[in-house]
Amino acid sequence: MLLTTLWVALGLGLMGWFVVQTDQRQIETAADARLGSLLDAVVAAAAFDPSAGPILTRPLADPAFERPLSGHYWQITGPGGSQATSRSLWDSRLLPPLREPEGVRARDVEGPRSERLRLLERDVQLESRFGLVPITVQVAVVREGTDEEIASLRQNVILAFALLGTGLVAVVALLVLWGLRPLRRTQEELAEVREGRRQHMDVVAPAEIAPLVAEIEALIEQNRATVDRARNHVGNLAHALKTPIAVLRNALETGDLPGARAQSATLERLVQHHLRRARAGALAGSAGAECMPLALAEALATALRRLTAARGITIRVSGEADARIRADSQDVTEMLGNLMENACKYGQRQVAVRVTHSAPGRITIEVADDGPGLPEGEDGAALMRGVRLDEAKPGSGLGLAIVSDLAALYAGHLSLERSTRLGGLSARLDLPGRLASESYRGPD
Repeated sequence: MLLTTLWVALGLGLMGWFVVQTDQRQIETAADARLGSLLDAVVAAAAFDPSAGPILTRPLADPAFERPLSGHYWQITGPGGSQATSRSLWDSRLLPPLREPEGVRARDVEGPRSERLRLLERDVQLESRFGLVPITVQVAVVREGTDEEIASLRQNVILAFALLGTGLVAVVALLVLWGLRPLRRTQEELAEVREGRRQHMDVVAPAEIAPLVAEIEALIEQNRATVDRARNHVGNLAHALKTPIAVLRNALETGDLPGARAQSATLERLVQHHLRRARAGALAGSAGAECMPLALAEALATALRRLTAARGITIRVSGEADARIRADSQDVTEMLGNLMENACKYGQRQVAVRVTHSAPGRITIEVADDGPGLPEGEDGAALMRGVRLDEAKPGSGLGLAIVSDLAALYAGHLSLERSTRLGGLSARLDLPGRLASESYRGPD
């Protein structure tokens, strides 16, 4: 508002000054034109008498020249300083003429009563029996009327522009107050949400700030979802620990040390699993760092090749090196590690990992093996926590469930199907991401 007021004051001030100066020049030009007509009348009536000097051959039409000190004066100056003056000058005289180039000369001078006069003068050559006689004709009129007209104009312009500026500032103030009203309402509702008096923001915002309100609402929902996830994680952890703790207590009471060690390992896996889910849940939806899945898969493949060297399993990693996933690198490593370890566990000779840009804003990681795959209709059960479809293989049944949970937290999903290339299981992990040459637009 202050900047608007300053801008309006500066703009209207400059415009007012320009208008006043333009009109003042026009008023003065019109006054000089009228004074020029009087000068022409005096020149037309002027004559030179060798014995009397300059004279008027006939009276002027304006009677003000005959009234003493009326403010209308004329004066003719001839050779040798001889002069003829109007009756209105009485015993006073106008200033001596200027010796400048030919033409009409205009200036402001002081009059007989110390008033301001506008004076026009011109050099004229009069014919006489002795030849051409040079004279100077001067006509002066008091400036009071012209000055009053200019002052009235200046006052009216200042008043008009002041009213216009005040109106403009008032209208802008009303528009700003009206336009910012949704922001004030948003602030009030946000305070009510913070104080717990409402759950959502219901303000209807104009198109200019609607994205801001939507982002605030999304942030509120994200924080609420984070708190709910944390609460659920605590409940799930407490529920998951009940049975292993009871079994561990019983094993310790009966002296079953192998059973106690097994339950301790189960407890540790459960705690680590829920800690990872809680950390991923806190990071999901926030502005986390991006990671490059192909590089992570290469690092995991190098480690798994050493572990499975005795079985002769070949691990191939391919795909788009500039693919980036909007997720924490540790969580992506956790997901890839579980899928690749599971593929090496059930694969016979080959494991293939491929990273592709499947759709705008989506990156797909496929981990396939040449093992027996899943029985038809068992893909949903394989993603349930603690379910082991092959009891002959070591494990806790948490691997695929961990991957599915982490993927869901990052707006992705895990799907299991039969591999068309290797014949075994194909685990397809779809996550929000982009190629390095693209700008990220967020998850679909």
